[in-house]
Amino acid sequence: MQIINLLISAILQVILFSIIPFVWWLTCGRKELGFFKWLGLKKPIVKNKIKYTITFVCSIILLSIPSFLIFPLFIDKSTMATSQFSGQGLSALIPVLIYAFFQTGFSEELLFRGLLTKRLVHKFGFQVGNMVQGLLFGLMHGMIFISTAGLLGAIIIILLTGTVGWLMGWINEKQSEGSIISSWLLHGCANTLASIIVMFNIL
Repeated sequence: MQIINLLISAILQVILFSIIPFVWWLTCGRKELGFFKWLGLKKPIVKNKIKYTITFVCSIILLSIPSFLIFPLFIDKSTMATSQFSGQGLSALIPVLIYAFFQTGFSEELLFRGLLTKRLVHKFGFQVGNMVQGLLFGLMHGMIFISTAGLLGAIIIILLTGTVGWLMGWINEKQSEGSIISSWLLHGCANTLASIIVMFNIL
């Protein structure tokens, strides 16, 4: 039952997070590229595999830090989205993968790295555009937890997730020829790692 509910929720969230990019593409971008390429849903072309791998691993670690260090200090574990997998061990692996890669990872990447990064970079250049989308990504995560983490916890979450948002934009645009597949995989891996902590009650 949990798998079916998560699948339905994931599909609905992906659809919801796709509506704004799709309307924007219909209005402004359909003459340039097909919808999927316009969003960056294409095979990544990696030129420097060592640099790519180092950035990928560092980003997963940085994105996971809030789950290991920040959330336990500021947030009641029962209020976190991953609490639904608490103590379930390996039996929660498939639901965790659906949650990590589709419900959160894919939908957020469509909006932040697919729509926002590409439009902001096109308008303001890579440095400013990527910094703004990273900040917006951090602010979203900080605002979600401000009521439970307090101002200091929210600021730390904004800085950490904002930095990771910037790194994911960089790895897509500078290391993957504009493909958002890289940040989607990165995001999904980090969310899976955070969920495993809860699945096995590690913290």
